[in-house]
Amino acid sequence: MTPWEFKGRELVNCTCEYGCNCQFNALPDKGHCHAVAGIVIDEGRFGDARLDGMKIAAIFKWPGPIHEGNGEAMAFVDERADAAQRDGLLRIMSGQDTAPFATMFAVFASTLTKMHDPVFTRIDIDIDVDGRQGRVFVQDHIDLTGRPIRNPVTGADTRAQIILPDGFEYELAEIGSASSRTGGPVLVQIDDKYAQFARLHLNNNGVVRSRTASAAA
Repeated sequence: MTPWEFKGRELVNCTCEYGCNCQFNALPDKGHCHAVAGIVIDEGRFGDARLDGMKIAAIFKWPGPIHEGNGEAMAFVDERADAAQRDGLLRIMSGQDTAPFATMFAVFASTLTKMHDPVFTRIDIDIDVDGRQGRVFVQDHIDLTGRPIRNPVTGADTRAQIILPDGFEYELAEIGSASSRTGGPVLVQIDDKYAQFARLHLNNNGVVRSRTASAAA
């Protein structure tokens, strides 16, 4: 495998209510899973290709629980990426050069039956993990806005976290609320549902645990 590693931030919005049953090995509360995601790579590499500052995004639709498959997806890659960076990012996103099922990319890729051609375009992403605020925008394709969960009585921000010591995506995620609209061949509409804001540190073997974390080379 080509060695790769990156640190970054993600914002994910899905159709589940706050909490998202999938985080606890339960079935999706709507019976299906639609999701929109964006990631900013703050520092990273794929082989000799630097990935610092690169942005990626994706739209997913599964007709039932993710593990039952038959999913559809579309990937978006930063238009600024050169050929080597594009190849590396697509290989990471499709679960290649990765130990079996070691990352969410590899897990999700194994459940897809329809993968649309990737789009190389401008991706605008702004993610404040601690503030539970974010935006992912891809012209004609993605408009995702995230915010804190608000108390329905007082309107005050509510803070909650999910900790997964053995997770394949993150160790800790701040939980918020988000809404998404998508265009193009994969249509998704989500209104004020589950959002996760997380710091990622991943490599070929999955999550780099904080107790043994090493900086991306």
